[in-house]
Amino acid sequence: METIKKPLDSYNYEIGDKMNKNKNKKSQVTILIILAIVIVAGIVVYFAFRQGLAFGGPLKDIKPVYNHYLTCIEQETVNGISILSQQAGYIESEFSPGSAYMPFSSHLNFLGIGITYWYYISGNGVVKEQIPSKEKMEQELNNFLKSRLQECDFSEFIARGFEVSLDAQEKTEVKTKIRKNAIEVSVTQNIAIKTENVSWTGKKHSKKVDSNLGKFYELAKKIYDDFKETQFLENYTIDVLRLYAPVDGVEISCSPKIWNVEGVRENLTTALEANIPQIKVKGSYYQLKNPDNKYFVHDIDEDVDANINFLFSKNWPNKMEVWPAEQGLLLAQPVGIQEGLGMLGFCYVPYHFVYDLAFPVLIQLYYNDEIFQFPVVVFINKNKPRQPIDTIGLPNVVPELCEHKNTEITVSTYNVNLEPVDASIQFKCFDTTCDIGKTSLTGSKATLTSKFPQCANGYIIANAKDYETKKHLFSTITPSTTEIFLDKTYDLNLEIKPLNEKDYAIITFTKNKTVKTIAYPEQKQISLASGQYEIKAYIYSNAKIKLQGASEQKCIQVSKSGVLGVFRFTEEECFTFEIPEQTIDTAVSGGGTQNYYISESELQNSKKLTIEATDFQTPTKVEDLRINYNSIEISRLKIMFE
Repeated sequence: METIKKPLDSYNYEIGDKMNKNKNKKSQVTILIILAIVIVAGIVVYFAFRQGLAFGGPLKDIKPVYNHYLTCIEQETVNGISILSQQAGYIESEFSPGSAYMPFSSHLNFLGIGITYWYYISGNGVVKEQIPSKEKMEQELNNFLKSRLQECDFSEFIARGFEVSLDAQEKTEVKTKIRKNAIEVSVTQNIAIKTENVSWTGKKHSKKVDSNLGKFYELAKKIYDDFKETQFLENYTIDVLRLYAPVDGVEISCSPKIWNVEGVRENLTTALEANIPQIKVKGSYYQLKNPDNKYFVHDIDEDVDANINFLFSKNWPNKMEVWPAEQGLLLAQPVGIQEGLGMLGFCYVPYHFVYDLAFPVLIQLYYNDEIFQFPVVVFINKNKPRQPIDTIGLPNVVPELCEHKNTEITVSTYNVNLEPVDASIQFKCFDTTCDIGKTSLTGSKATLTSKFPQCANGYIIANAKDYETKKHLFSTITPSTTEIFLDKTYDLNLEIKPLNEKDYAIITFTKNKTVKTIAYPEQKQISLASGQYEIKAYIYSNAKIKLQGASEQKCIQVSKSGVLGVFRFTEEECFTFEIPEQTIDTAVSGGGTQNYYISESELQNSKKLTIEATDFQTPTKVEDLRINYNSIEISRLKIMFE
């Protein structure tokens, strides 16, 4: 079969035709793609202009509303910073109350603001530290902003026709970062803004707020660390204590020295209130220009470019205990007038008092118009600064004996008329006292059944309002019961005779080895219960007795060893005593002693107790002084109830 061949031109024509058709098809596809792109771009541009998304922010008409929202974020951040700065780095913190043992709660009330202590001693005697970390402060600020942003006020714009809606609090996220001189805020919250023709939605927002919070926090931590390590506030307090309160000393006098505890407290707190604010921290802000002020300038080895203030108010909670004290008095008796000490030839009054003192100090950091503040408790323990500690906590203040209560004892408390009396019960074994509890009224009895520590011949101590404290000898080796009868106390006005205008008297009431001391006329009332008393009165008047200084030689026989220690012999050795010159300006001029049984009826029917002492006359020489002191024991007081 013969193959018919087409001309070459015919083949070329067919191939070209096919190629042209393919090109047309591709062109059509390209046109369709371009049209699709144009349509999509048009849609995007439409919504971009309609909702403002294409340019990453709201349109011009909506921008004032959004700027107001950013301003709200900034203002609430400033508010949160202010609270953090004023409340020692906290916005919210748990409150723990103080106690009668230690009056400090977890917060210092300053002008109605509760400021969290960075260092304090809790009501049960545990040292606590509450320094917030920077992360903790950021979290507190986050939570604050998250709740506060819901309250941004758009009423001005709503009145102009805008519609504004925000995500609920649970859908909002806030992250802050505390820098040295600024706070960086990042908020994730949907905000939708609409007008009649335009709407816009935004989700992520950021703001940078100028603030020295980070700088203050770092500086506050350095001051606090120095406070713990160097105890500079305690050292200043020790100096104030020794300058303004009786601590240790000896005074040349033949009459006792008397201080009222409340008067000492008032002087001490007033002195602290005046001296604590004088303390400054050395740095570029405070340059020492007057060398006389060097004492009050403390160096923390840091270039401090902020104003640091230290504040204390005597109206803030504080604690002061002093030993030995009798009925609110500090009493130091003279030496040299007692029988057997006449060889001294002069009188002196030694005294030594031991203090526990605790009070808050508020530390404030200022820079321009910004402030950061935090309080600490300064603690003087038995005349010494607190020991530097790691602030984990003091050992349990409960004595070891009191932790092992294993004997059940029932205590009932009554008055002398067999009427039940609610009383606080303690147990004392040797020098340890344990709190046990309180008796409570059940029927015709006031009883307490509780565990006591085991002790032979301890004391159950019962305290009740308007009743004399009673110590009851009792052994708690085995379970048992006991009854304690309390004597009711009565308040009486007190008058001492004879007493001139500038005279004063010391009166002691001794009952069952318990002594009550009254300094008259500073104290003109006394609370007494019935019982057998030894009443003793010393009346002091102005005197002018001058004792000349002298040297006196005393010799004694001293035993000594001979050669190789075999022989022993005695040898006289003499010593010279130097007796200083002394002027006595007050001396005993009257007094006496009386053993007297005070009955319940006398106390019930009387409002006044008058004690009439014997007048010895004001002494004019040393011999008179010794005679007057000896006369106290043999002269009798006259006791009268009115």
